[in-house]
Amino acid sequence: MTSATQVPTIPLRDDVAIPQFGLGVWEIPAGDTTEVVTRALQGGYRHIDTAKVYGNEAQVGAAFRASGLERDEVFITTKCWNDDQGFDKTKRALKDSLGRLELPYVDLYLIHWPAPSQDRYVDTWKAFIELQQEGLTRSIGVSNFQPDHLHRLIEETGVTPAINQIELHPRLQQAGLRREHEDLGIITEAWSPLGKGRSFQDETIQAIAQDHRKTPAQVILRWHVQLGNVVFPRSVRPERLEENIDVFDFHLSEREMDAIAALDAGERTGPDPDVFVRP
Repeated sequence: MTSATQVPTIPLRDDVAIPQFGLGVWEIPAGDTTEVVTRALQGGYRHIDTAKVYGNEAQVGAAFRASGLERDEVFITTKCWNDDQGFDKTKRALKDSLGRLELPYVDLYLIHWPAPSQDRYVDTWKAFIELQQEGLTRSIGVSNFQPDHLHRLIEETGVTPAINQIELHPRLQQAGLRREHEDLGIITEAWSPLGKGRSFQDETIQAIAQDHRKTPAQVILRWHVQLGNVVFPRSVRPERLEENIDVFDFHLSEREMDAIAALDAGERTGPDPDVFVRP
């Protein structure tokens, strides 16, 4: 399996470096999470992405403590859920997450969704700024934010998110939003990076995979890496954990990158951030 030293890091705007490749634990049952994260850490993963709403923060923390790794060797992200938005509730929410993780701080805290109809994400962001100043999170960012949401945060607080974690895969490439990120100095982080496997049978992906003697998943993950995205595919299977991170020994040509770019169809697998509110 890839060693931790082979995974590049990307500098964030607040002088924090994030490993470009990690493990997402969304939809991993709490009863399986400790084992899966332990296996990932043993196999070279050093970036774990969880959230309050996933219900497995405690198990992520347990796996870290069992790993024997130092705190500064593992990058841990968690997120503020929609019903915890608002200045005071947000500050309590991170402290509650830290309690479940049994950690003194997280490396990255994200607003999980803008939930614009609630109109609380600016107050939430103000709390994030204070939480960072208090040392409870090293870096702060957002997830599923659209350009209007990003500009409003920046205009009303003067603080730009370090990262925007968005749905991103060959069938939903979000080129306009990624350009917005580049202009603002925001790193793009991709959730559902494999698009639930919907591109695995595509002739373009299949041909590139055959040429490189890699799997379709590895080709797509390598595409993300070369775009400069932070990426964290989810898996519970040992062989898939090993396969996913084994993408640092080959390179896609410009022609191959262009061929994958042509697969964009604007197809979401998840909710529309402009309307999603679920508490």
